[in-house]
Amino acid sequence: MQSTDDLLVRLALQQGLLDSRQVEAARTQIAGTRGDQRPRRLTAALVAAGQLTPDAVLQLLSAEFAMPVVDLRAASPSPAALAAVPYDLAQRYGVLPLEQAGGGLRLAVSDPLSEGIDALGHLLQVMIEPVLAPAAQIEAAVARCYGRDRREVAAVLDELETTEPGAVRGHVAGAAAATTADDAPLIRLVQQIIAEAVRRRASDIHLEPMAKRLRIRYRVDGVLQEGESPPKRLQPAIVSRLKLLAEMSLAEKRIPQDGRIQVVVAGQPLDLRVSCLPTVHGESLVLRLLDQRQVRLGLAELGLAPDDRRNLERLVALPDGLVLVTGPTGSGKTTTLYACLHHLNGPDRKIITVEDPVEYQLAGINQVPVRAEVGMTFAAALRAMLRQAPNIVMVGEIRDRETAEIAINAALTGHMVFSTLHTNDAPGAVTRLFDLGVKPFLVAASLRAVVAQRLVRTVCRHCRQPLALVPADWAAVGGRPAELAGATPLRGVGCPECGGTGFRGRRGIFEILLVNEGIQRLIYDNVTASKLRETARLNGMRTMREDGLRQVLTGLTTIDEIAAATVADFA
Repeated sequence: MQSTDDLLVRLALQQGLLDSRQVEAARTQIAGTRGDQRPRRLTAALVAAGQLTPDAVLQLLSAEFAMPVVDLRAASPSPAALAAVPYDLAQRYGVLPLEQAGGGLRLAVSDPLSEGIDALGHLLQVMIEPVLAPAAQIEAAVARCYGRDRREVAAVLDELETTEPGAVRGHVAGAAAATTADDAPLIRLVQQIIAEAVRRRASDIHLEPMAKRLRIRYRVDGVLQEGESPPKRLQPAIVSRLKLLAEMSLAEKRIPQDGRIQVVVAGQPLDLRVSCLPTVHGESLVLRLLDQRQVRLGLAELGLAPDDRRNLERLVALPDGLVLVTGPTGSGKTTTLYACLHHLNGPDRKIITVEDPVEYQLAGINQVPVRAEVGMTFAAALRAMLRQAPNIVMVGEIRDRETAEIAINAALTGHMVFSTLHTNDAPGAVTRLFDLGVKPFLVAASLRAVVAQRLVRTVCRHCRQPLALVPADWAAVGGRPAELAGATPLRGVGCPECGGTGFRGRRGIFEILLVNEGIQRLIYDNVTASKLRETARLNGMRTMREDGLRQVLTGLTTIDEIAAATVADFA
């Protein structure tokens, strides 16, 4: 029987994707390679040499076997399918079960002639419906879906399934006593949920009560991924355990609550900020994992273009004025503010911040938490802070006219003030201040700059490959054809390091509005945001989309990421 390797080479030769000299050169190279480094297949050597692309291999197999190609980078196989195929078989045969339907099993494979298809069909007594996916994506998805922590969660769930319901209810009633029982299955389950989040590099854990189940999801690089769902009957016990750790009231289930948890995972201390919200089907919990490494970032680590970085370093060194950072929730505004404070922090400066809440503790900086229930609002805290004679003030967010006016007056009386606003772009921050009721002449006199930003996913450095940009696609997002000369765009094909997504980590794209004399006059005249934007562009302001496209050309991210993050640029 012809092997898939021979079949692929024959098809590639027939379609002109290869010539015989390339094939013979690859065979010669394999023959001359040491045994421990020798590629197992001829097509692997051709792909490594750049003669064939992984996409071309998939398309050849898809056309020959009439099998669809699927993208596993964001796939979430059904729990029933994963349970049907044990981890060792999925790893041995290089396959990933996707879903069960109509008595059959949909299976992702990289080799249509793999013995695993027939073996699993015979073993499970089901009809296998194979679909094609890259081998690297399958390997990464198997590691993600059958990961060690996930298997440990499943093992604890199996143990809890054998526990009497009354015993589980006892964990809720006697939660305080349960904290000393290190071998309690419920405690280990909560620990494994947190450990799974750390393994995935998640920023948040979402525990969402549904009608018939408790859904657990992890936000990784800004995208939610579903995890192992515990039985619905365990929901009260899990929620109570987390509320206990966060020092929330177990008896109160009618109003939102906030708390904080400190745990140790893999020998490293970890802070979690916990939010509890009552819903129709029970209490929903969101746990924010606070990475202390973010607060040690400097301006150099933010990913600013060299000219933007120089401008920002010059601005933050000014003795007074107002610098605003804008963007939606989760766009990295706090990280940018902390980077500015880290850059300025020294023994010759007194820095005070007011935050709601204080997420990260910064050495050498006085941080004040907002406590509205006792009258410690942003405005009240800011008034008191100014009597402490600070050099630099950071206000977590300007939410109302009172806070805005106090911050601006502070900027006009010899203080450097940093704060945030929720606006779509940099010029929009000026009109937002007008909407809050601040007089245009105060904004013009105090504002030094506005930094607007978004976060985009970065291409995984472990599985990145060169990508040829189509000029039409580049022009569709506002790029100029001349920019493609000398560009080195990349894309991730998916690997275990990135969980099969092709992305690992995020970085910022920025838009910096510098307030010079011309911009000051426009602000004083109360012009529209579009007029401010037009003038700033003439002065050299780079938009977020243009900054993002710069990063596409250097292989840091992709066109799709930039297009999704900067939709407003089309307006």
